[in-house]
Amino acid sequence: MIRVAVVDDEALVRRGLSVLLRAEPDLEVVGEASDGLDAVALVRREHPDVVLMDIRMPRSDGLAATRALIADPATAGTRVLVLTTFDLDEHVFAALRAGASGFLPKDTAPEDLLAAIRVVAAGEALLAPSVTRRLVEEFVRRSPREPRRDAAGLDTLTERELQVWRAVAAGRSNQEIAAELVVSYATVKTHVSSLLMKLGCRDRAQLVVLAYESGVVVPGAR
Repeated sequence: MIRVAVVDDEALVRRGLSVLLRAEPDLEVVGEASDGLDAVALVRREHPDVVLMDIRMPRSDGLAATRALIADPATAGTRVLVLTTFDLDEHVFAALRAGASGFLPKDTAPEDLLAAIRVVAAGEALLAPSVTRRLVEEFVRRSPREPRRDAAGLDTLTERELQVWRAVAAGRSNQEIAAELVVSYATVKTHVSSLLMKLGCRDRAQLVVLAYESGVVVPGAR
């Protein structure tokens, strides 16, 4: 059973999401919150597997709440899935940097949202990687700066790990990477796990962000 918390300042949105989730046999709604402060308290109390997190909320927004949850060892295991009105919102980029596992626009089809929750709960793949790549490219274009070529662990990567990392940043799934590099799915999973460990990233979302920040991937390059 996947335990989910729903966080949004609009009551109608919260209730609608909760009704949708409760209709699924493998999903359980453990609570709702209307702002970031209540969200943090809810997660500390219920320890859900996934939080559906809005960004713009009163008192404390979803970004501050995400940072608080990831920074606290007691709640760091909870995956944050950001729901936003805009799929190219700089706040979403900041949420990914803070440790969110992915994001979706609020007009996402219900079946895609349900699938996303299961993907994020499994911790095996970044949600909507192609959209995330587009978001990061847009952010970097708006905020040009020198790449962080001194990123910890960069000099320990093998050439194959760099290939896998670039493919992850390009929005490819493990299966697509395996086909492209002519290796097994299990081999790709092993490389991704090694990248996460060597680079100190929490999940694939942070691998994408770091790929751009470190200059391993250049925005707009093909």
